Amino acid sequence: MKRASGSSLAAASFEALARVRRKLHEQAVAPKARQQAPHKPKVPADGVMLFRRAVADAVPLPPSDRAEIRHPRPKPIAHQRQADERQVLVDALADPWDWDAAVATGEELFFARPGVPTAAMRKLRRGGWVIKAELDLHGHTGDEARVALAAFLNRCMLEDRRCVRIIHGKGHGSKNRLPVLKNKVRHWLMQREDVLAFCQARTVDGGAGAVVVLLKSSTR
Repeated sequence: MKRASGSSLAAASFEALARVRRKLHEQAVAPKARQQAPHKPKVPADGVMLFRRAVADAVPLPPSDRAEIRHPRPKPIAHQRQADERQVLVDALADPWDWDAAVATGEELFFARPGVPTAAMRKLRRGGWVIKAELDLHGHTGDEARVALAAFLNRCMLEDRRCVRIIHGKGHGSKNRLPVLKNKVRHWLMQREDVLAFCQARTVDGGAGAVVVLLKSSTR
């Protein structure tokens, strides 16, 4: 029995000694391993690298499918409109005034340029021309009526409206009940080269309070 106990004690002692040796060996080897393979901190990826990875599989669009950014073009200058406005001012200011004719009463408006056929005038007085546009000058002062008439005739020429009517009134509301505006309209129309003829309107079209005007054709 004593021999068995002695053998067991010896075996336990050798095993404990072996564990101590392994522990010492591990502690001796660990610092060397750390020195040979030092730990390197991981560098975080930057934004450019992440973007490149994200679009690595992208395929560029062909030139025909690319969107083109164009700057808006400046609005064109209305040169024709500016010219028309200047012409209106010229027509409005170039107006000699005949006072003796302005105070005349009872005179029918009638005018025809040389070369206008008699048949065309007869047709105008009988209402054979279709009236394409109309201007009402009621409530206008002399200067306002002059500018409005010039602008109206310019527009009619641009739109090739051959026959138009201008309502000037009978002058019942003017000073001394004289048809001042009526006679002004007559002189203004006679100054316009684009006016071929004019005459007093028929009773159904305004009578003595209106005038029917025949204009040149703007297409010729």
